[in-house]
Amino acid sequence: MTDKTKWVVKDPKRKKVFLPSPAMKKRAYFSSTSLYTTAAKNPKKFWGDMAKEAIDWKQKWNKVYEEKPPYFKWFLGGKLNVSYNCLDRHLEKRGNKVAMIWEAEPLGERERKYTYRGLYREVCKFSNVLRKLGVRKGDRVGIYLPMIPETMIVMLACARIGAIHSVVFSAFSGVNFKKRVDDCEAKVLITCDGYWRRNKAINLKSQADIAAKAKSVKKVVVVKRFEGKSPVKVVMKKGRDLWYHELMENASEDSKPVPVESNTPLFLLYTSGTTGKPKGVIHDTGGYLTQAYLTTKLDFDLHDDDVFWCTADVGWITGHTYACYGPLSLGATMVIYEGSPDMPDWGRLWAIADKFDVSVFYTAPTAIRMFKKMGKKWPKRYDLSTLRILGTVGEPIDKETWDWYFDYIGHKRCPVIDTWWQTETGGTLVNALPGIGPFIPTVAGRPFPGTRAAILDDKGQPVKKGETGYLVFKSPFPPGLLRGVWKNPKKYKDTYWGEYGNRTYFTADGAKWYDKHNIRITGRVDDVMKVAGHRLSSAEVEDAITSHPLVIESAVVPKPDEIRGQVPIAFVVLRPGIKESEALGIELVKLVRKVIGPTAKPHKVYFVEGLPKTRSGKIMRRFLRSMLVNEKLGDKTTLQNPQIVDYLKKVVGYKKK
Repeated sequence: MTDKTKWVVKDPKRKKVFLPSPAMKKRAYFSSTSLYTTAAKNPKKFWGDMAKEAIDWKQKWNKVYEEKPPYFKWFLGGKLNVSYNCLDRHLEKRGNKVAMIWEAEPLGERERKYTYRGLYREVCKFSNVLRKLGVRKGDRVGIYLPMIPETMIVMLACARIGAIHSVVFSAFSGVNFKKRVDDCEAKVLITCDGYWRRNKAINLKSQADIAAKAKSVKKVVVVKRFEGKSPVKVVMKKGRDLWYHELMENASEDSKPVPVESNTPLFLLYTSGTTGKPKGVIHDTGGYLTQAYLTTKLDFDLHDDDVFWCTADVGWITGHTYACYGPLSLGATMVIYEGSPDMPDWGRLWAIADKFDVSVFYTAPTAIRMFKKMGKKWPKRYDLSTLRILGTVGEPIDKETWDWYFDYIGHKRCPVIDTWWQTETGGTLVNALPGIGPFIPTVAGRPFPGTRAAILDDKGQPVKKGETGYLVFKSPFPPGLLRGVWKNPKKYKDTYWGEYGNRTYFTADGAKWYDKHNIRITGRVDDVMKVAGHRLSSAEVEDAITSHPLVIESAVVPKPDEIRGQVPIAFVVLRPGIKESEALGIELVKLVRKVIGPTAKPHKVYFVEGLPKTRSGKIMRRFLRSMLVNEKLGDKTTLQNPQIVDYLKKVVGYKKK
């Protein structure tokens, strides 16, 4: 039976603005904006109170916050263990509750479910395996695994003994993995024989062997993912490589968690830019877990009876926070899925949501655009009545995609929580809350309670409503914010604190005030163009283009121009069956001119078959920018569709300098 509960209502005063219904307000943890007011009066006290709720402290802190710009600390002197807070403390009340449900890509393979007690046992056992391999508090462990249960087990086992884990996305090449291993000097690597992706067996061990050549690596632990006879050839190096299941067979389940001081690093997560070596972003323990817990709880109104599914891979920060630490710290039930959203067809995600009664669903706008492109027939095949909250992450969401998500996945009753945050922030920092709202297409929402956001111009002055500027955060800084770049303090200072001084965190994202409280994210600074002296965001132009009924998605990037400085260039994907034409290109240019103004009109429109995207769904606009000026394109291993790059080169006439 379909749930007809009306979770959101239209605001009669404003078009396309939605508010929480009485039912939503009643269920939500907070339903009044007084939460923001209270938190703003004393952010340090607010976060201190939240930390008491979020964490079982082995030893309470003696000072809530300390700042020595650009460095800062939260909960100084407090001691805790993340693994204990995600597992042990739930055993008495939730020991038999399902903590994690895993769905394999092959349809014939049965799902695996772990209760909190079962997950606890596995984590304890592997933490003892790590100890036997010589891993100690402060040592680094490299994790190169797909979305399988062992990934979370290994992460939590590292946290249990105070080791620092560094997860690397399984689609990265072995060469890229080795760069990260070399930088953090990992002592042990954890990988697997392989995994399934679009019905193809990926040999991950062969790539891990490249990284295993790093000087720091002593042992490599290999999880046997494939059942029965492996479809890939696995070469085990004697004395170095060890099978996970063999090590676990006789491992003890008795493992005491190691308490660490709140500001001790919990993990490193490497971010890769267009040039230079990856940056090892450092996230601490107490501040990170507090923000992970609270944002998971409030952003998604997560209660004990919910089933939460964040579709992000744990190779990214979204997977760390909302597919591992956040839900488990709350004692929630979460779903993880190994494979591609189109296997065996474009209904797979909705089939999984239906199968496990998912109530909170969190994914990327680019993924939603793909689903929209495939048509509403796929979600219509499944009963999605258990869904009550939808979330988006990764990039600004255009209005048409927001509407489709709201209409066909949420059936016009689920609020869409459009979250803004970064690898560096550790957790969400701008979005609406389910019990408070408002939910506005293309508008992320309010800065999270207890944080101080500002939007500044080039001179560091606050912008007026409607003007685009740079999003920044002021002191006291969010507890989950990065604490440095591994072995590179200069990079930390220059990248995040160099724009407006060391008391202002520079996000490198453009934004504007929609109203007094709510923020619209316009995209990365490098997605902001300066056309004839006017600052223009790619997202604004893309929104205008995708509002055309024949367009499924677009990407707009700047190209240098002698007269205007830069001009917008549009790459447009049309709906299936629609043929490109010069007339349609002219029509789109006119549409942009009408919606935004003459400054924003595209200098050229390329109709293309697809756009370069990461496996998490982000459009990689940097490839398009580089093609237009014939620059070196850089690493393509993060792309889910690397073949599209060669196709696009021909479209634009790319000639590498």
